Amino acid sequence: MSAPGTPDITDRLAGLLAGPIEALGLDLEAVDLSRAGKRSVLRVAVDKDGGVDLDDIAAATTEVSRVLDDSDAMGNSPYTLEVSSPGVDRPLTHPRHWRRNASRLVKVTLADGGEVTGRIVASDEAGAELDVDGTQRRVAYEDVTKARIQIEFKRPAAASQED
Repeated sequence: MSAPGTPDITDRLAGLLAGPIEALGLDLEAVDLSRAGKRSVLRVAVDKDGGVDLDDIAAATTEVSRVLDDSDAMGNSPYTLEVSSPGVDRPLTHPRHWRRNASRLVKVTLADGGEVTGRIVASDEAGAELDVDGTQRRVAYEDVTKARIQIEFKRPAAASQED
C-alpha cells in the first residue's frame, strides 16, 4: 500500500523494476513506498516458483539498488530499501499464486458473498480445484473477491510430502 499521494511514484517504480527483476528469473509481486519519519521506506516483494531463497533476495536487492542508483526515481530523498518474499499472508490474486500454493489450505470469499475453505489440488489460468472436505470444487478466479492461505501448524502428512 502506498503512502497518500504516491501511487504514481509506486507505479513508476514498479514499471522501472519489473524488467530487471524478471531478468533474474523472479516475479515482481509488490512495490510499496511509505514514509518513516524523514525517510521513505521502499519495500519490494519478489517471488518465483519453488519460492525465493537468500541468494535470490540478495541478487534482487543488488539489482534494485543498481536500477535506483541509475535513475532519478527516488529523487534526492533518503530511503531505506527492503527486499523480501511476499509471505504467506498475501492475497492470491494471480494464477501463479494459486499454482505456487498447491496442496495448501485456502479460504476463499466469493463474489456472491459465500465462503469456501479447501486445499488447492490443481490450478490453471481460469481457476482452481479445491478439495473441500473430500469433495472436489472448482472455483473460477473471476468469482473470487478474496483468497488467502490459511496457516497450518500441523499440515496433513500427504500435503507436506508434496511440497
